[in-house]
Order: sequence, then structure tokens, then C-alpha cells
Amino acid sequence: MISILRAGERGHFDHGWLDTHHTFSFGDYYDERRMGFRALRVINEDRVRPGQGFGTHGHRDMEIVTYVLEGGLAHRDSLGNGSVIVPGDVQYMSAGTGVRHSEFNASKTEPVHFYQIWILPNAAGETPRYAQKRFDDAGRDGALRLVASGSGREGSLAIRQDVDLYAANLAAGRPVTHTLAPGRHLWVQALSGGLDVNGHALAAGDGLAASGETAFRFAAGDQGAGLLAFDLA
Repeated sequence: MISILRAGERGHFDHGWLDTHHTFSFGDYYDERRMGFRALRVINEDRVRPGQGFGTHGHRDMEIVTYVLEGGLAHRDSLGNGSVIVPGDVQYMSAGTGVRHSEFNASKTEPVHFYQIWILPNAAGETPRYAQKRFDDAGRDGALRLVASGSGREGSLAIRQDVDLYAANLAAGRPVTHTLAPGRHLWVQALSGGLDVNGHALAAGDGLAASGETAFRFAAGDQGAGLLAFDLA
């Protein structure tokens, strides 16, 4: 079974400094039908104005992945990490027993556009940890590049959940395929351009959930497409 959540059906708030869309219930947006998908709990698409951001705040028992589409996001946390995340980087923070961090637009003149994903961990009360890795365009162009996984295989970031997260930039006329093991599930988040998944057309911001399916074909439209794909237990 395949279902689609259109970009315009997401929760949306414009706070001036922050324009945000919530795929699943988050903060002031609540929909009992949209509390997550399998271990996926949050998919937020955020645009933050220059020089603005999220002040220091805390998390615990959550796997947090950040993927920047445009601009740079400056991160600092109570573990002593400080970095600027730019397109091509994947940042991972396992909040565990508790961590505090801040996230600000690193530019005073340009906006930053990014996705932040929260995944429920496979165990509570673990030691917090942090990682950040760059995945070159060559690895994501025309292919599903594994960027995070429960096993950490193929050079991906090792997270505390049985989820394989792939990133891809597809060109028109160069489809790619993916096969799910029986009993697994797929979430596809369209990031840019136009994308076709098994005959279902997606635009930027759309999400597709699939259960009971095993074979998938991803094809980009004339303008190409960017996507994240989650292979979930």
C-alpha cells in the first residue's frame, strides 16, 4: 500500500525568522493521524532568516539527523561540538540521556534551508554522541547513497535504530531502483524537482509512505530531483 502526503497538507507556521513545515505532529501542530511513520517521528523542513536561529535547548532519547539544502547551519552543543553544516553534509546527534544545543543561520545575508529528522532510538538512556560527515555529490548523483544506518556500513553514519537512510540527486532519464526486504517499509521525502515513485508523481515537500511493497523505481522529471529515502523496520 502506498499513500502520499502532499507538501501543502503539512503543518505550516511562519514565525518571521522561521518558516517551517511539519510532516508529522510537532510543537503547536497536532494531527492524531500524523504522529510519525514506523521509527520516524519528525520530518521538519525549515527556512531560517539570516542571523536568526534556535537558541540553546535540550533533547533526550532521540536520534536527530540534519540535512542542509541551501546555506549553512551553525551548530553548538553541550558535548563540546561546534560546526557549520552545509549542503553535502549529514549531521547526526544521539541525544541519549540529554544534550543541549543551538542552531543558527551561519550567514548574516543569506537564508538557510534544511530538513531536520527525528528518529525514535532502539534504546533509552544511552550516552549522547555526535557525528558529522560529508557525502560528495558524486556519491549521491544518479544513485541512492547510504548516509545513515543502524549498522554504519558503507561509510554511513551509525545511528541507534534499524533505519537505512539514503540520499540521492537524480537526473532526468536516469532512474534508480531499490528493493525492500519483506516486512520492511519505505518513506520517501521529495526535496527538489519532480520525482516519480512507482508511477506516483511527487513534488518538492511531498512525502510517500509504502508498506507491503518490495520493488521501487525512482525517476526524475526534466528538472531533476533530490530525495531522501528511509528503509524502515
